[in-house]
Amino acid sequence: FHAVSANASYLIAADIGLAREAARLVVRRLRDHCGAVLMLDIGELAEDRFLTEDVPFLPPFEIALACGDTAAEKAALKCFATAASAREAKYRTPRVEELNPTTRAEARLLDDLSDAACLTVRFAPIYRVPGTKRVYPELHDLIVANMVDSALQAVSAFLKASRLEQPATHRSLGRRAYIDAVVRADRAIDNVASAFDFLLAVTPINAEPAWLEFRAGGFERVPALLYRPLEFEVAAQKRTLYSVSLDHLEDPLLTKLLSEKQQELDLQLSMLAARETPRFVELGRALYGSVEPSLAARACTILERLPRVASAARQKGLDADAVAAAARDMIAGYRAAYPDFDASVEIRGDLPAGLLVSRNRLLVSRDTNLPSERLTALLSHEIGVHLLTYFNGDAQGLAILRNGLAGYEGMQEGLAVLAEYLVGGMTAARLRLIAARVIACQAMLDGATFEETFRILHRDFGLDDRSAFNVVLRVYRGGGLAKDAIYLRGLAQILDHLKNGGSLTPFWIGKISAAHFGPIQELNARGLLRAPRLEPAFLSSDSARPRLKKAMAGIDPIDMVET
Repeated sequence: FHAVSANASYLIAADIGLAREAARLVVRRLRDHCGAVLMLDIGELAEDRFLTEDVPFLPPFEIALACGDTAAEKAALKCFATAASAREAKYRTPRVEELNPTTRAEARLLDDLSDAACLTVRFAPIYRVPGTKRVYPELHDLIVANMVDSALQAVSAFLKASRLEQPATHRSLGRRAYIDAVVRADRAIDNVASAFDFLLAVTPINAEPAWLEFRAGGFERVPALLYRPLEFEVAAQKRTLYSVSLDHLEDPLLTKLLSEKQQELDLQLSMLAARETPRFVELGRALYGSVEPSLAARACTILERLPRVASAARQKGLDADAVAAAARDMIAGYRAAYPDFDASVEIRGDLPAGLLVSRNRLLVSRDTNLPSERLTALLSHEIGVHLLTYFNGDAQGLAILRNGLAGYEGMQEGLAVLAEYLVGGMTAARLRLIAARVIACQAMLDGATFEETFRILHRDFGLDDRSAFNVVLRVYRGGGLAKDAIYLRGLAQILDHLKNGGSLTPFWIGKISAAHFGPIQELNARGLLRAPRLEPAFLSSDSARPRLKKAMAGIDPIDMVET
């Protein structure tokens, strides 16, 4: 046999007799060293005997178990059976039975292991295409995930029955280090993600001329929007993306997270290839979702209940240089606490008025004209959340945590808007703007034109003409981008999370979505994640604490308005 040493050791034997002797030696040595050991002997049954050609429905599939006579082994078997039975494998539910081997391959590896515990598992190969050597990949992944999770629960039960130290959760017994295959796959996917900036690629570079053109046309003609040329070939990036193999990561959870990111990047690349075409809208709907009726109703309530801001001449606020200087000061504060907080600030002439984070860069539009009372709120949004989670994620060892797990943007923007509230910067005008984005997204997805959506915001909901234009420009960029509904949706999600007793701390680990709260907890329990290197500075301020306490007690977004 060959011994292969990595984060685990592999004994690969061509002969079952040699494998038995090797397993016996290893188990005994582990028992002598640890005091107790449970060997898991997992393999396939010879056939999927419940599935026949004339069966009128998809039958259960077989999982056969066997163990020794000790109470701890029986506890492990019972726990495995319960866990495995509770999970479906795509239309077929498991049926757990006693193992009665019919072939040499099904036989237990060690029948007479009297001095160590053993749990034998055999399962029907339902992921194999009958009569071929091919497999159903999705079924294969589901079966593997079922076996791994059930085995971890069985080990936890064995430890408890053996009166040994029991983990807080069975998931902490999973792999506690990233194997090389995981690191390589993560880096390869990160290389594709770093090859383009999706939001920059779909953001017009002529926002100010477009506004002047739209106003000159009496708000009736769609202005011409110009975009940056793509600096890469979409098809080539897709080939690179799907050349990344996820077949040998030996960790169902990490495989799922990387696969989800792969699919999200694929969708973003497809959208870039479809810029300024009708396909862009539908691909965006797939990426960001539609506007659910409850979200639209909440947005309407905000716009109707909060006072309309009277249209007035635009007052002189902080320009790009002043905002950039303040941003550099805030970044310096974070860098003093964590030297690797290596963020930069750039003033750009090719962005609409405002700020934008691109990986480790804060981009400030040359056309920025920011009311001074909004400065702290906006910098807390961009630096205290977006940049902070980038660098915290970068410190975790997986690039997908700095660039963002699939679907992370909604929770990121929800946290960022919450940050504005915690520093006292949530105004009626700001919340109305966030609500207006939802209404604009809904109108765009329902087929309204640029100018029709402008009229909805300007005439029906009372936004001044420039604010209405800015919202519509964001929503119709690239051909129609449904992203802007995520701000209010994400805010509602984070407020619900706080109301239900949830902590903000896991969200500072990196860029994650609400759906990934469970996986992050598992990775943390397995020791694969570190505590966040930084927490937002605004959380420690005296003014933020009572507001956070109020949010934890349960509030609606409209209750966040203070000025």
